[in-house]
Amino acid sequence: MTVDPDGRSPRVAVVTGAAGGLGLAVARRLAEDGFTVAALDIAEPDDTDPTPGVRAWRCDVTDPAATRQAVTEIAETYGGGRIDVLVNNAGLLSGRAPLLETTPEELHRFFAVNAVGPLLMVQACAPWLSASPYRGRVINVASRTFFTGAPGQIAYVASKGALIGMTRVMARELGEHRITVNAVAPAQVATPGTRAHSDDEVFAATMRRQAIEEFVTPEHFAGLVSYLASPDAVMVTGQTLVCDGGGLLH
Repeated sequence: MTVDPDGRSPRVAVVTGAAGGLGLAVARRLAEDGFTVAALDIAEPDDTDPTPGVRAWRCDVTDPAATRQAVTEIAETYGGGRIDVLVNNAGLLSGRAPLLETTPEELHRFFAVNAVGPLLMVQACAPWLSASPYRGRVINVASRTFFTGAPGQIAYVASKGALIGMTRVMARELGEHRITVNAVAPAQVATPGTRAHSDDEVFAATMRRQAIEEFVTPEHFAGLVSYLASPDAVMVTGQTLVCDGGGLLH
């Protein structure tokens, strides 16, 4: 179990969008690493076999009052008032629609969840992260589509690009508090959310463009998050790391 230097309390991690998919895989991995994990989502968890050390919390990350209340409750419930790691995974996924048909309302809808949500969570968690004896960690789940410019997904790509830019600003501003802030971008991983927009051939075509021609799993991605949350990554900050088998080389 990962404990404080005084040998008592396990580290506390908050993972948003953790009812299923990548978020659930991340929550499980951090629990395996010894964290006590608060798994936030607006939906009921998909996990029919609850993981020890993971507790579900209902929270809409676009609601300032709800985020503050959830974070305060988590900090007071676990570890005597502490949060060590925040994983901003909650986000809207996108189908494809022509650029010229995208409305301002659609752009605002994606930004509310994919950019404003992480901002609110960081603002709510910052006091606790600053006090972490392990140095606080913020890990933002971005998208490699920011680099590829995926056609038909302008609202999604723009919102995830904003999150990458925010990651760099957060790293600069929170560095004085010894908090690291990084972005992680997964491959096209098969989850219920991504499967709703892409069929088997799309996934196979993506995999064939990778240096390592294997499908990336949620567990692979969770391993990258685990590294950034670990003591080994204490001086890694302001970076965007891609876990996609070498599909995107940059």
